[in-house]
Amino acid sequence: MAVPPAYADLGKSAKDIFNKGYGFGMVKLDVKTKSSNGVEFKTSGSSNVDTSKVTGTLETKYKLAEYGLTFTEKWTTENTLGTEVCIEDKITKGLKLQFETTFSPNTGKKSGKVKTAYKREYVNGGVDVDLDFAGPTIHGAVVAGYEGWLGGYQMTFDSAKSKMAQSNFAVGYKTGDFQLHTFVNDGAEFGGSIYQKVNKDLETAVNLAWTAGSNATRFGIAAKYQLDSSASISAKVNNSSLVGIGYTQTLRPGMKLTLSALVDGKNINAGGHKLGLGLELEA
Repeated sequence: MAVPPAYADLGKSAKDIFNKGYGFGMVKLDVKTKSSNGVEFKTSGSSNVDTSKVTGTLETKYKLAEYGLTFTEKWTTENTLGTEVCIEDKITKGLKLQFETTFSPNTGKKSGKVKTAYKREYVNGGVDVDLDFAGPTIHGAVVAGYEGWLGGYQMTFDSAKSKMAQSNFAVGYKTGDFQLHTFVNDGAEFGGSIYQKVNKDLETAVNLAWTAGSNATRFGIAAKYQLDSSASISAKVNNSSLVGIGYTQTLRPGMKLTLSALVDGKNINAGGHKLGLGLELEA
């Protein structure tokens, strides 16, 4: 088979059906542009309808393709500055090295992270290290794949406390139009998802999760239907009777509008339902 997905991307198709095309309780604007010299600019702003809090980010990205280098600068309305330097497929094919730093001028807080990832046929793995004077935190993950079957392990080791902070397992199966994903997190949380592409226009997904020691089971179903080449509608419902509906329309090339609503099926007359509006511009 081809290169398997990273651990964080296992079950991604089902996650996208549940998460993309919605923005409950938010008014959001995303703008992407690219200058003539290849510098990419991405601006994002959102307003929370309930709290009226406004947040925003500005990101610039420049690639030196001949050297395999990518430089990224980020700024947020929380006044946090971030820098990323990435080199990929130059030291050896399939190897990606990334160094990230963040700095908050208001508090003087600094942080850094070194990320490594290596992928090739049948295997995809990586190790990230959070740089901390008290002791680095090490994150590791690996996924192996063979003939559609996928198996993965993810861990976090806190060197300051000399103990394992996270230990997760996942098993799945993937074909062109069907994906099955199951996981166990820290031996206490269990779950899984199924993704099915019924035809070229209709995609469906189901997820299920529960926690050891609790009788509460979380369950949801979702679907996305492509109305035509420029419009799609999404819907989802969970066992708490929360019903989500989303509509996405490409108004013209580079301009996409998203409308969404979340309705509490148990309290139709009580209010508290949420609406969302999103606009994406790209030039």
